[in-house]
Amino acid sequence: MVDNTQGPKHVAIIMDGNGRWAQAQGKPRLFGHHAGAKRVKEIVRACPDHGVKYLTIFGFSTENWKRTQSEVAGLMSLFRTYIRAEMKALIREGVRVRFIGDRVRLDRKLAALMDELEAETVHNETTHLTIALNYGGRDEVARAVKEMALDVAAGNLDPDTVDETTLTRYLDTRLLPDPDLVIRTSGEARISNFLLWQSAYSEYEFIDTLWPDFTSDVFASCIERYAVRDRRFGAVKA
Repeated sequence: MVDNTQGPKHVAIIMDGNGRWAQAQGKPRLFGHHAGAKRVKEIVRACPDHGVKYLTIFGFSTENWKRTQSEVAGLMSLFRTYIRAEMKALIREGVRVRFIGDRVRLDRKLAALMDELEAETVHNETTHLTIALNYGGRDEVARAVKEMALDVAAGNLDPDTVDETTLTRYLDTRLLPDPDLVIRTSGEARISNFLLWQSAYSEYEFIDTLWPDFTSDVFASCIERYAVRDRRFGAVKA
């Protein structure tokens, strides 16, 4: 196991490959999404063993609405089922859950369950799980800038004082530290509009493993590789 003092405190994961995993087995894509949801449970439970306090996962992007109507409907049903099925366990295991993204387009039942899960876990501290639903990095920044503009117009914000810290306070992730490590599964090497502002100095791991095959052992390997990286944040060692 990696030395927790050297490991990442915040890991973000782009969970990719559910559909391909299912199709390789001759199953429909939603079969893969259900398998992927089970894998989330395993990784959340593995976080404390590796000193990971914050875990952020990409559940559904603003671009995912382009998928077939049946797949989108199946995913929304899966999110509702996951929340109902896992709420008691998440409370019991000390997991605090947050959701980021624009909730306006989500159906009311799902949004209500999201609100309930956040409220029920608000005092938990063991692991902070953030789930990105209808989330896009550009959309997040655009919404943040709009809120800033409204505050400037209302006289609540002096534009001359605006800096990086100001914008951060308007983001969905304003209560979270920036991710130390971002992992993308399935062999794709792109960030897909995920945490664009927050990951400016994150370390990245692009791995071939499809998300339903992403075990706690694979997770541990990613953390171990992170621990030996030299993070200089633009500086040069003397």
